[in-house]
Amino acid sequence: MVGGSLSSVQYYGTGRRKTSTARVFLRPGGGNIKVNGRPFETHFFDEVHRMIIRQPLQLSDSLDKFDIQVNVLGGGVTGQAGAVRHGISRALVEYNPELRPVLKKAGFLTRDPRMKERKKYGQKGARGRFQFSKR
Repeated sequence: MVGGSLSSVQYYGTGRRKTSTARVFLRPGGGNIKVNGRPFETHFFDEVHRMIIRQPLQLSDSLDKFDIQVNVLGGGVTGQAGAVRHGISRALVEYNPELRPVLKKAGFLTRDPRMKERKKYGQKGARGRFQFSKR
């Protein structure tokens, strides 16, 4: 928990996926979600990404309990949505540690380790080789 007085109570969580990083602040409120200072509907156009972000809130029955402020950067839209979900889940656990088993079982607290594999020297890509000619 960050903040001293009751009016400035906020819970913080950092979420990451691929190359995206999201800093999430939960404050008691009416369910507004802002991403990079604007409504999250304008940042995440796809309904699937919005659903991904709402999942931990729906699972913990706190969809209308918090105003959420998110700063997210790096990566693409899907990676950013995953990072925001991870950050919201961590902030919810800071708010109420009893939610941890529920969120852990759903897999929202696990950092997704899948990353783009680096390109290797002497090759076209991570695994792809240059064409081999015997003659």
